[in-house]
Amino acid sequence: MKAAGIICEYNPFHLGHLRHIEKTRSAMGGDCAIVGVMSGNFVQRGDFAVFSKQARAGMAVSCGADLVVELPAHCALSSAEGFARASVHILDGLGVCDAVSFGSESGDIGALREAAGAIASPEASGIIREGLGAGLPYAAALQRAADAVMGRGAEIFRSPNNLLGIEYVKAVAELGSPLRPMTVKRAGGEHDGCAGWSASHIRKSLLRGERPWELMPEGAAEACEAEIAAGRGPVSMGRCELAVLSRLRAAGGLAALPGAAEGLDRRFKRYAATEPSVDAILEKVKTKRYAMSRLRRMLMCACLGIAAEDTRTLPQYIRVLALNSAGMELLGEARKKARLPIITKPASARRLPDRAARLFELEAAATDFYVLAYQNGGERSGGQEWRQTPVVDCYSSRGTV
Repeated sequence: MKAAGIICEYNPFHLGHLRHIEKTRSAMGGDCAIVGVMSGNFVQRGDFAVFSKQARAGMAVSCGADLVVELPAHCALSSAEGFARASVHILDGLGVCDAVSFGSESGDIGALREAAGAIASPEASGIIREGLGAGLPYAAALQRAADAVMGRGAEIFRSPNNLLGIEYVKAVAELGSPLRPMTVKRAGGEHDGCAGWSASHIRKSLLRGERPWELMPEGAAEACEAEIAAGRGPVSMGRCELAVLSRLRAAGGLAALPGAAEGLDRRFKRYAATEPSVDAILEKVKTKRYAMSRLRRMLMCACLGIAAEDTRTLPQYIRVLALNSAGMELLGEARKKARLPIITKPASARRLPDRAARLFELEAAATDFYVLAYQNGGERSGGQEWRQTPVVDCYSSRGTV
């Protein structure tokens, strides 16, 4: 069975995501399985996911994906480079994927490959290290290097999905993976825009109490309705703000946090002790040198106990979140070929090697924190990570069990 991996957040799943799956499957052949590597309960911009990982993975499987596995919080809350590297590592570790497919503004895989090669050159690497050492955000250091080595060709780095796609291509090369990068030209709204298929627009609508179901496939909209009815969403940082402030004020030294540099840890500690809201803390900590996304990830890592060493650690296991009958078939093949332990029953995580077991426990603690944002108090019980098994969609369009 052919299989293509898609690295995603589905926060939440919308029509643009459906189009990406359909275009990928068409390019690979109609019987191609789609494997999603999806951020869990916390996402790369440094925030709570709008719905739980099980709900979002279930949306994906009901709308065309066959198997969804988790990108753990310590990897999701990383820079674009770390996010891409960890995701490709999981797809490669499954041992059954032929390609990695991603959306881009360019739609030109040749141009993206050229850019990835240029930015991986010794000259570019040196400029990036110099920029990071001077306190530049990773994206700014990368752009400076691209401008130096590519000239006008560096324009390709100025679009967010091109930039992430280049990181995927670079990660495939650096990990020596046989995965074939492929890209689908983006259509609809911008990634963080305010209209069309923008996930940001949909999240904001949901948090205002609106129901933007016309921007989502029917299965995804129904799943959102069910989560809202159960009091499990929509979730946001604001709906867990007191818990976030409590964690920050109780935290010890923050120097071990990802991205802590030039006194950022002391600034966080100082303003967490005095400011009344998360937004106020971030505004006080913010300087021209640091992107807000970096500060939000740092804040979220402080709440979850994730250290810089953790974000530099590649995933040590593969956690299955959702699948259908085609996904079950692919999972059976993966169990014979995978280079990482595959977890479907949480109890099996207790048999993981020490390092992997510690990361699973970190994930379990992250889930315990995430559920505190649910409106329904009855849904906030602890230990849910140890009780949740994969969502199985036996009646999706890919067949029945």
